[in-house]
Amino acid sequence: MPSIDLDRLKQGNRRALAKAITLVESKLDSHRMEAQQVLESILPHTGNSIRIGITGIPGVGKSTFIESFGLHLIEQGKKVAVLAVDPSSPIRGGSILGDKTRMEELSRQENAFIRPSPSEGTMGGVAQKTRETMLLCEAAGYDVIIVETVGVGQSEYEVAAMVDFFLVLMIPNAGDELQGIKRGIMELADSLVINKADGESINLAQRTRQHYQNAFHLIKGGGFWNPRVLTCSAMEKSGIDDVWNMISEYRELAIKNQAFDEKRSQQNSQWLQKLIHELLEMRLHQNPDVQQKMPSLFDQVIRNKVTPYSAARQIVDLL
Repeated sequence: MPSIDLDRLKQGNRRALAKAITLVESKLDSHRMEAQQVLESILPHTGNSIRIGITGIPGVGKSTFIESFGLHLIEQGKKVAVLAVDPSSPIRGGSILGDKTRMEELSRQENAFIRPSPSEGTMGGVAQKTRETMLLCEAAGYDVIIVETVGVGQSEYEVAAMVDFFLVLMIPNAGDELQGIKRGIMELADSLVINKADGESINLAQRTRQHYQNAFHLIKGGGFWNPRVLTCSAMEKSGIDDVWNMISEYRELAIKNQAFDEKRSQQNSQWLQKLIHELLEMRLHQNPDVQQKMPSLFDQVIRNKVTPYSAARQIVDLL
């Protein structure tokens, strides 16, 4: 792979940006080394965006919302990058990567960059390289970076740990307004936005909004920000400006309360710890002595001949 033209990347050239992201996503050791050199050289040009995580169950209208939201931001003079994580096939490892067809109008905008990335089985469905891709987008001059998750399992926790503002999309619920939303997600969310508040669903959306707002009062407290519940219709493009105004207000308050940079520092620290664990595990599995001894230790543990702790200790001691 040819080396990356850093000057063109920093000028916002989309081809250079796409090439750099492909380099970051590569699994080849030589590419990984080059990718880290690229990232270190662009670090002084990063950190100037607002990073927004958006999640929600399938069918909530994430793509329609992100497209309407992105178009609204571009009208405001912003450059918008959308990093959409697609679920990889557990059988063949393939991925649909259909985001550009799902956000057709947004993808045609000069100030928009849409990058679908296969999750490749990473826990939580968030592409492992999403954090590094965010840095590249920031260096290329994107003001708003949206990370869309597949909305399964642990993905919400993964994305909340890498963004400034975490938004959960909901639909007007019929019946139990709180069904299908985990308490943990409520604790992570900076805002719930009820989409599809149009037509006959407007009144239902308002009732749902009140239920969720009451639930927030029960579980959240302290801090500079009280999570809010808004309604919108991505299809009719109504309420989208309210969502952006809320996120802008959050950012101003976070900076004023010195919480913005502090949160990013904590996220970098957690990211470092996670990478240390992952690299140690990789080194462990590549060790020939470990590869040789592992099968017999697993067998002994299964047959209750040795405790799991003792077996694990023996494996680690081989390093």
